[in-house]
Amino acid sequence: MNWAAVKSMYVSEMMRFFRTIAQSFISPVISTSLYFVVFGAAIGSRIDQVEGVSYGAFIVPGLIMLSVMTQSLSNASFGIYFPKFIGTIYELLSAPVNFLEIVLGYVGAAATKALFIGLVILATAALFVDVQIQHPVAMLLFLVLTCLSFALFGFIIGIWAGNFEQLQLIPLLVVTPLVFLGGSFYSISMLPPLWQKITLFNPVVYLISGFRWSFFGISDVPIGLSLMAIAGFTALCLAIIWWIFRTGWRIRS
Repeated sequence: MNWAAVKSMYVSEMMRFFRTIAQSFISPVISTSLYFVVFGAAIGSRIDQVEGVSYGAFIVPGLIMLSVMTQSLSNASFGIYFPKFIGTIYELLSAPVNFLEIVLGYVGAAATKALFIGLVILATAALFVDVQIQHPVAMLLFLVLTCLSFALFGFIIGIWAGNFEQLQLIPLLVVTPLVFLGGSFYSISMLPPLWQKITLFNPVVYLISGFRWSFFGISDVPIGLSLMAIAGFTALCLAIIWWIFRTGWRIRS
């Protein structure tokens, strides 16, 4: 393992993040505050509790997952797309590094950025509601795994994208709707029986449900299924990335 190369790619990506640290820090704080004003005050005043948890606290895991998923995707996709766009990807491919080292550098940096933003949102939420975490180790595990898996997915999107419009296509039209419809701000038990069954086909439900369980000990699906879902998604993304570097699809043309 060429750790010097991994460190070089990781540090390069993180430096880009620290150059805009004020924006990266202030933006999630403002967004979280707005969500609490809109959902916590306007809707929360009409919904007292959801499954024994105050609505303001209930939406905290969903807010964190929404930001973590989108940030992981955007950071990883742009991180690998930009070298493709300016042509430096060929220098990387000709260097004595393998695909795993490239993934560790770029995906590791994207996941670190998303993890930082997730913790900032958690700290901001604590200013509005009393946030209690029943299973802190499980919370960190779900948070890290989500950052990694969606950073891997974003890495695939960055390789697939042929222009900046395509770079935003899947996050905006696919991932964001799935997150909003995946129980981020409500429990799927509140839906009619038919829609409860349909919602179970949304993979994001299992991630959000497991993450919410780590906070309140309640979940819409069994915790084991949540762990299987995120592990399977991570393995699938790794397999696709291995295939991409093996065949050179979209990176050698």
